[in-house]
Amino acid sequence: MTWGNKLLLVFVFFAGLMSYMTYRCIQTPVDLVTKEYYRDELAYQQVIDGTKKANALSSKPTIQIEAGQIMVQFPQEMKSGSVKGSLLFYCPSDASRDRKLSLVLDVAGRQSIEAKNFHPGKYIVKIEWESDQATYYSEQNFIIQ
Repeated sequence: MTWGNKLLLVFVFFAGLMSYMTYRCIQTPVDLVTKEYYRDELAYQQVIDGTKKANALSSKPTIQIEAGQIMVQFPQEMKSGSVKGSLLFYCPSDASRDRKLSLVLDVAGRQSIEAKNFHPGKYIVKIEWESDQATYYSEQNFIIQ
């Protein structure tokens, strides 16, 4: 085998490898944080303001698992007023596991959610709520096992 044939084989191998790598890159799914990333980025100042208001409360909302239920407990200030908003369970590793729920608090300022409706894994729980014409925002890491 001459050096010209060897060089040709190297080029063919390189072209095949590049074609395979291109194919693999195209087949890899890419999940963005949100579908409307640019629009959400423009409205990020509202998140900053809501976080400041939530930090000024006596405590932040807490999230824990009790007897197969995910319990979301709001601070004392939120028990008296009408609270409306949403919970977003954002799964960074898989967008199909994301869940968005409406806030429905009981008289104790708690919301109960069935844990069996979620896949095990890490979630970032983003809570947006409004009470007495003030908007609040809180974000916490949460692991479901």
